[in-house]
Amino acid sequence: MKLSDFLDCMEQIAPKALAWERDNPGLLIGTERQEIKRVLVALDATAVTVGEAVDYQADLLLTHHPLFWNPVRRILPDDPDTAAAYQLIRHGIGLFAAHTNLDAVQGGVNDQLARVLRVTDTQPLPLDGIGRVGRVEGFADLAAFAAFVQKTLRTTVRYSGSAEAAVSRVAILGGAGGSDLPAAAAAGADTFVTGELSHDRALWARQAGLNVIVAGHYETERVVLQPLAQRLQALTNDVQYKVTCLEGACLKGL
Repeated sequence: MKLSDFLDCMEQIAPKALAWERDNPGLLIGTERQEIKRVLVALDATAVTVGEAVDYQADLLLTHHPLFWNPVRRILPDDPDTAAAYQLIRHGIGLFAAHTNLDAVQGGVNDQLARVLRVTDTQPLPLDGIGRVGRVEGFADLAAFAAFVQKTLRTTVRYSGSAEAAVSRVAILGGAGGSDLPAAAAAGADTFVTGELSHDRALWARQAGLNVIVAGHYETERVVLQPLAQRLQALTNDVQYKVTCLEGACLKGL
């Protein structure tokens, strides 16, 4: 398929208008390969995922997290900030990122996280509309729900709150969710599940009486990769998609 057609498909799946203003989604590294036949899907553009994209003979690397959050003055092969971009350019592989737009869209990161964690009747959290809040049933207490989150996401969780606390209304936000704590509390959540949380935000949650389960940035977002690839496969049957989870190994348990 043409690169332009792939870009149209991604706009259909995760409209760029849903992204935060300060975000950097879209086509970040172009490619002269106007025919896209193979796409590697990953959470991040790292040395590992770029190496796999090269081995896979991918025409494009599709990631959740974008590169180039800050202005880049030079692209060097030995600079951690630009090494992945250097290798992609060297091998003629494009880079496309869908970030907060994929977080917010229906069927995106947080809907997939809600699905695997059995959070039902979900609604977007107020203010930014990226997180979700809904109800859960069948868990005796916070400790039981935290154990379920740990097993389901194949991670190591930490939680704050009484182990015996009741859990019925849960807010979720994959990745770093500290800024959405007030929105979760305002939405009536008794428990908030996210990937990472700073110490001061954890103290805020405790003061507000909000239970928190921290399950890992990577682990709370990788749930979107396979569904994203499957949806793209259904829309673009002439393209091969491969999902890689290799880059998460170094973050296991954090």
